[in-house]
Amino acid sequence: MSNIDLIIEERASDIGNFLVGRLLPFRKKRMVGPFIFIDHMGPAHLPPGEKLNVGPHPHIGLSTLTYLLEGVIRHRDSLGTDIEIRPGAVNLMKAGKGIVHSERTPPSHIAEDKIVHGLQIWLALPKEIENSTPEFTHVEAKDIPVLKEEHLSIRCVLGEFGGMKSPVPMHSPSYMLELKADEDVEVNIGDELFGESGLYVIEGSVETDGHVFGEKQLLIAKESTLCSFTLKKNSMAFIFGGDKFPEERFIYWNFVSSDKETLESAKTKWKNHQFPDIEGETDRVPLPAEKR
Repeated sequence: MSNIDLIIEERASDIGNFLVGRLLPFRKKRMVGPFIFIDHMGPAHLPPGEKLNVGPHPHIGLSTLTYLLEGVIRHRDSLGTDIEIRPGAVNLMKAGKGIVHSERTPPSHIAEDKIVHGLQIWLALPKEIENSTPEFTHVEAKDIPVLKEEHLSIRCVLGEFGGMKSPVPMHSPSYMLELKADEDVEVNIGDELFGESGLYVIEGSVETDGHVFGEKQLLIAKESTLCSFTLKKNSMAFIFGGDKFPEERFIYWNFVSSDKETLESAKTKWKNHQFPDIEGETDRVPLPAEKR
């Protein structure tokens, strides 16, 4: 296992009425490049009448990236955005100095039998734009470039790869690739990667240096440019990473910052209803109780 520095197993985490598998942050590896938080949602079966229902909650100092494999989620935020995200599309919300959003099953889907499956990702912002104006970008699935080779497809979700460039805006040098194989296939793409790199097996398995790694495992590379492995038949994996920030990042609840005082200020603002509101939504996710 010459190029594997760390293996991280998914850990169950409760986000209200929904259980997810948390990958980052991890006690031995807080970030991979700018990626500071990754939750694997589902696949969760929601029968008629049940719904995803994450009420208004705030963010600062990061960009959220939502990527669905199955299902549909309605995103609303304090910028006035009201949009449904579907499989293969990308929602990127730059929180900057502060934004509030909600994530719910659309009303038209509540009565249906449904599955929710995808990734919720946070990318920390560079220090110079941590306090910038919030922005929201939605990119449809058809606009995400795909490179198809024999038995292998590579979607460039974020960044640049193989002559492709994702239309999803980047705030620091980074990348995220979705790989799918319909037969066992050798993958050797390290020459286009940089910085820190992680490989997450979401379906099937990968083999490297004689070892097989299955679903719900995140492999952290010692050296991104040495990234080579066998993606097994009917498998899907994500490769992500980028340049490491020179400063440490601190995280509390939904807040990320290079400055601890900024986190304390965000706590106070949320308690005192000083974040912007989402029009027509009055329920709020409360600040977690402080641990003693």
